[in-house]
Amino acid sequence: MGSQEAHVKVKVDEMVCEANAVCMGLAPEVFDVDDDDQLHILLPDVPPEMHDRVRHAVRSCPKAALSLEE
Repeated sequence: MGSQEAHVKVKVDEMVCEANAVCMGLAPEVFDVDDDDQLHILLPDVPPEMHDRVRHAVRSCPKAALSLEE
């Protein structure tokens, strides 16, 4: 069969991100906001089983600071 496991990479525009932590609430395995209000991408290469959750987190970012590279 074809490749069902498409490569998905998540990125943050640090100049736009306000560390609202919406993404962290939706996918804490992938996103983390530290005590200094900096967003960290814990899994830049998103595992296939998490694609839908991460897409939802990216769409839910109030500042549109997240993007996906597929």
